[in-house]
Amino acid sequence: MAIAMLHRIQHFLCLILVFLLPFSSLLFPSLGYNVPDKYFINCGSDSNVTVGDKVYVGESNPVARFSRSKTESNESQVPSPLYQTARIFRRESSYEFGIDTNGTYLVRLHFFSFTSRSNLYSARFNISVPGFWLVQKFDARNDTENNADPVKEFFMEITSPTFKIIFRPLPSSFAFVNAIELFLLPLNLISNNVSHFTFSGYMGLTSYRPGLYSRVLETKLRLNVGGQIVTGPDNLLRKWFPDDSYFANPENAKNRSPFMGRIEYHVGDDSDGPYANKFTAPSDVYRTAKEINSSSSSAGNITWALPVDYNTDHLLRLHFCDYWSPQIDHAYINLFIYDTYVMPVNIYDPEVSKELPAPYYFDFVVHSDDSGFMKVSIAPDASARIRDAFLNGLEIMKIIERSSSVPPYLDEPNSEHNRLPVVLGSVLIIFMMILGFLWRLKITKEKPTENSDWLPMLVTAGGSSQSRLTEGTSQGSALPNINLGLKIPLLDLQLATNNFHASQIIGKGSFGNVYKGVLQNGMTVAVKRGEPGSGEGLPEFHTEIVILSKIRHKHLVSLIGYCDENFEMILVYEYMEKGTLRDHLSNKNLPRLSWKNRLEICIGAASGLHYLHKGVDGGIIHRDVKSTNILLDENLVAKVADFGLSRTGPVDHQPYVTTVVKGTFGYLDPEYFKTQQLTEKSDVYSFGVVLLEVLCARAVIDPSLPRDQINLAEWGILCKNKGMLQDIVDPSIKDQIDQNSLRKFSETVEKSLQEDGSDRPTMDALLWDLEYALQIQRGVQDEDSSISVSASLQLPSVRRLPSLSTLSEVAEFAIVTGNESNCAADSVFSLLKIDDAR
Repeated sequence: MAIAMLHRIQHFLCLILVFLLPFSSLLFPSLGYNVPDKYFINCGSDSNVTVGDKVYVGESNPVARFSRSKTESNESQVPSPLYQTARIFRRESSYEFGIDTNGTYLVRLHFFSFTSRSNLYSARFNISVPGFWLVQKFDARNDTENNADPVKEFFMEITSPTFKIIFRPLPSSFAFVNAIELFLLPLNLISNNVSHFTFSGYMGLTSYRPGLYSRVLETKLRLNVGGQIVTGPDNLLRKWFPDDSYFANPENAKNRSPFMGRIEYHVGDDSDGPYANKFTAPSDVYRTAKEINSSSSSAGNITWALPVDYNTDHLLRLHFCDYWSPQIDHAYINLFIYDTYVMPVNIYDPEVSKELPAPYYFDFVVHSDDSGFMKVSIAPDASARIRDAFLNGLEIMKIIERSSSVPPYLDEPNSEHNRLPVVLGSVLIIFMMILGFLWRLKITKEKPTENSDWLPMLVTAGGSSQSRLTEGTSQGSALPNINLGLKIPLLDLQLATNNFHASQIIGKGSFGNVYKGVLQNGMTVAVKRGEPGSGEGLPEFHTEIVILSKIRHKHLVSLIGYCDENFEMILVYEYMEKGTLRDHLSNKNLPRLSWKNRLEICIGAASGLHYLHKGVDGGIIHRDVKSTNILLDENLVAKVADFGLSRTGPVDHQPYVTTVVKGTFGYLDPEYFKTQQLTEKSDVYSFGVVLLEVLCARAVIDPSLPRDQINLAEWGILCKNKGMLQDIVDPSIKDQIDQNSLRKFSETVEKSLQEDGSDRPTMDALLWDLEYALQIQRGVQDEDSSISVSASLQLPSVRRLPSLSTLSEVAEFAIVTGNESNCAADSVFSLLKIDDAR
């Protein structure tokens, strides 16, 4: 009887246990997180494929719905069985997933272009999810030719019961995908609130609002510093790559011997930084590191130059794990971003990490500049007991903002029910635009201005428009020195750009988009529009208006007008037909510039900079001289552009201006960087880098090259000193260059790139040397290499620049003062037609 009763009790307990099993993840959270089994889809196939320990389910299993598509298969050798098939979309289509748990999800999309009937290499398409563009203008051929990673990875918050990934083929093309991964991530893998780095340094670390959960993150780099490739199921199926190809100063670093012991994670799986848990990064990442190479005579820091998108917010995550110090609290590291000191790194908390090794990490939101690289450096702290600096891992994720331009997805685009609102809306928009145009035409007829050439550019006053510049700053006072005669009504610019339509975009930068437009008087213009509603860029906006409204020179960009209504920040320039100097040096699809063309362009740009330095009262220092800020018109006449960072020259007979370091990595004057003392010679150094770029036609920073060739300025001077400069000249012009012209040009470059600013020439002297090199190239000067090439040598056919006392009297150097709005009609106006315009 007792035995029977015991069996009944055991049976009852088993039933309770079976009942509670479905709730075990809720009752016992300590059981931890495992990568879910859904969704892993082998697209375009009915068969399952196993990769590692994950099964990618064939589409015959109804794990997700997809629409309007066909399949392609491949029998040739591919790097993964996932890349044997693909699903092809000839029109807008989607995958739809059921979501049963709200949270942060990882989305991976695989694109491998194998040989097929559809020619996957020719695919061009966009991909969106509700409210966000994940991929825009994807070009399979470019990715294949550049050996790009076939996997694109995104992190996003999903709170809806269904989730769609929408494929949108570009005109006359199609979309495809080989595999899709979508799964829930562990809690707090990425925090919502992250410090926002600004160039003011440590005090600029403020919380990034409204938080990362309202954005989408795209993985750009994931590096196992000092180690090899790491992947595996315990790593959320992430892949970590070696960091060796991203050094800016590889001689300063060495790999630390790998740690063979056990890496202890001192916090739970759902902890929220700065202490790492096992999902933050795998132990193999924390077992390796790079540290300062103490045997190097120049070792002061380790610097990585990391390729990133231009002028975009990125999440930067740095991983640290000290596995060699004798005890905690010995290692202190100074962290720098873009050469700006951020903070000391010393994270040991006795309550959490009572013994080494102790893995931890730091997150920052960093806005990239227009160099295409993010510069991260570490250096030992002078007060540390152990003079060393190290880094174990590094991740960079691009922050994708919500976009109102993402169209709604139509399940049945051909149905009249869905087409009717679109058609009616289009008709209404066209009708309103016609009414607006007729109204503007009526206004211009009824209110003629004194200057008939500028009828479209009426200055609005009163009404509901709000001005950033003339109605006061955040402190309540209006900004001074604004030329109100150059104001252009917002409506005129809306009509000129088809209401800032995406099809009119010709460039994008940190300031915002650049649109091509046509004013009502027929003038083609470039309209540089700041991000609507944003406060960023207001000082640069103000600076550019003040400078460009008061100067005029045929080799400086000229301002047509500006608009600051309704909190807009818009600058208007004339359309520049040939784009930027960098375009013509780096774009293989454009005709190559001859050596004579290049010299003439350099002379034009130098003339503009010389005028800034000496032709304006007090002088102006550009502070951001680079090849993307030298623009070319239809006749290849050069103009210097982008004065948002410019500063007036020193006052009270001081030789320099003390200011926060700003500029572009690769062009930045090392003396200015070290001392924060800005001089005209800082522009000379930057222009010297441009001259070298013109000669070699390569990027000023290229981490893919051997370590001594990464920095063009350093590499060029080294080659010059070794007598090897001829070896790095652009092959397309090697046979054109007269050797005496090259000798004079290279001497000019060398003088411009001197470490000490006092050893560099003035822009006037530099200009004279360039004109002399051009005269040699034209054959005016005797070819005898023994003839002196002194910059003071007078050549009768070379125009010597006027002295300062007569500078303002020369028509070419005229200064515009007051409200001379008629100057805007000058045919030498310029435009920023550049992909990374400020």
